[in-house]
Amino acid sequence: MAKKPSSAETMNYEQALAELDKLISDLENDPGGLEKSVTMFERGKALIEHCQKLLDSAELKVSQLEEDGSISSLDE
Repeated sequence: MAKKPSSAETMNYEQALAELDKLISDLENDPGGLEKSVTMFERGKALIEHCQKLLDSAELKVSQLEEDGSISSLDE
């Protein structure tokens, strides 16, 4: 039985990016038919969306750096 992929939401950025790289490589080398390609595309889209959320969050934290180098809490 094939291993069920973990939810993209539980992955850190590096894990999601590594899986996305593998999906791209697999699609380029052996797509394995339309249905499999569509499934892989959907998974890739979910991974991209998750990576973008993580990057947006990191950008927000960086933009909130105060002059003393600390990061402001989002709750403030």
